[in-house]
Amino acid sequence: MRAFDIMTTSVITATPDMTIHEAARLFVDNHIGGMPVVDENGQVVGIVSHRDLLHRVENGTARSKRPWWLEVLASSSRDQATRYVKEHGRLVGDVMCNKVISISEGMTLQQIAELMDRRHLKRVPVLRNGKLVGIVCRANLIRALARVEPVRGGQTSDDASLRDAIVREMRGQRWGLPKQGVLVKDGVAYLWGVIASSEEKRAIRIAAEGVPGVRHVESHLKSPRAMPTL
Repeated sequence: MRAFDIMTTSVITATPDMTIHEAARLFVDNHIGGMPVVDENGQVVGIVSHRDLLHRVENGTARSKRPWWLEVLASSSRDQATRYVKEHGRLVGDVMCNKVISISEGMTLQQIAELMDRRHLKRVPVLRNGKLVGIVCRANLIRALARVEPVRGGQTSDDASLRDAIVREMRGQRWGLPKQGVLVKDGVAYLWGVIASSEEKRAIRIAAEGVPGVRHVESHLKSPRAMPTL
């Protein structure tokens, strides 16, 4: 699947000259946490989110003032100015983030997820020829996951092939088991080995369970015994 398969096409947008109170009302009325900001030509010029409206003087959520000498030591004049604008700016254009990261309609879900994870994004606009055509947020990715039916049992794979498939799935992983640590009989995978953590044990089990044709997994993985302290 790609962006055009999962994106929301009815996008709520703001304009730079919209007041922050109008933007807050759009957030509340439409149950959204952020929206693209578009100019009169339909170009995306920013993103405004809950975070941009979090600290405001109107509702008493502005950060408390510190002594001037501590303020000077703690941040630059640029940081101070940015914070003041976030707390006192009246228009969306004042408080929005103008560094817009966008994607194309053809970007794959894997690429989108990696981008959002790497850049700590909750939503990303989808552009076509520079114009907004949709938006992808984390909820879109979760809905896509919910629509995918995993391929499970019912496949006719012999035990040797299943064993090889489990070993291949773990290949290259530092926690992966060697082939002698995996046995498959009648579609049931038996796992033996020494693991260093419960996370490794869980990863090995999930790797085996994820192989189509495996009916059940029995884990005989053990943690090394701790040396007695003197």
